[in-house]
Amino acid sequence: MPRFALTIEYDGAPFVGWQRQANGVSVQQRLEEAVAAINGGARAVVHGAGRTDAGVHALGQVAHIDLARDWRADRLRDAINAYLKPDPIAVLEARRVADDFEARFSAIRRHYLYVIDNRRAPLALGLGRAWHVKRPLDAQAMHDAAQSLVGRHDFTTFRAAECQANSPLRTLERLDVRRDGARIEIVASARSFLHHQVRSMVGSLEHVGGGKWRVEDVALALHAKDRARCGQVAPPHGLYLVAVDY
Repeated sequence: MPRFALTIEYDGAPFVGWQRQANGVSVQQRLEEAVAAINGGARAVVHGAGRTDAGVHALGQVAHIDLARDWRADRLRDAINAYLKPDPIAVLEARRVADDFEARFSAIRRHYLYVIDNRRAPLALGLGRAWHVKRPLDAQAMHDAAQSLVGRHDFTTFRAAECQANSPLRTLERLDVRRDGARIEIVASARSFLHHQVRSMVGSLEHVGGGKWRVEDVALALHAKDRARCGQVAPPHGLYLVAVDY
């Protein structure tokens, strides 16, 4: 059975997350339904590189599928997209890969972007695409605080209580905060992340930017290894899975 990798973009707002669930429609479910329609009715599991939560978006999610027959990559992309309408999901690229390629386990790095719209006025175009924070934020202080999280650490403080990972140890390769006008972007890169890790880190950095926390309080929270020391969990709609490296 030929194996293909798909690069996928989606708006997470209408979905219960990436993974199939009993309580609503997921991105994985809609993709699998579209693939079944072109696969002679046979169900093919769509294995994703990252299990994004409800409301989280993707610019470059990667998944792999095994199909009953071979396809020309561009025709496969177009065929799946035809069956995804009108859902806000798009296959950007399909490519033939080796039989041992795994979207999740072959990944060497994942890149996330979190967007904060830091302005008094309500959001129009950015509604549902960014966290709207009205109080002024000091992006430089946020960046300075973020650097204490870079490296290999026990991220228990920034891990969801229901996280199923075997270990809280992760190596955060990059956590940069930058401002462009009213838009603040937080970029995070690592081989893998814990459940809610990015949103938990962003929520604590927002406390620094707003003056509720000092820069050094983020490092103190990290070293406490205590979920209760996390500032807050930023809302899902500001988070994007940007790309996955292999």
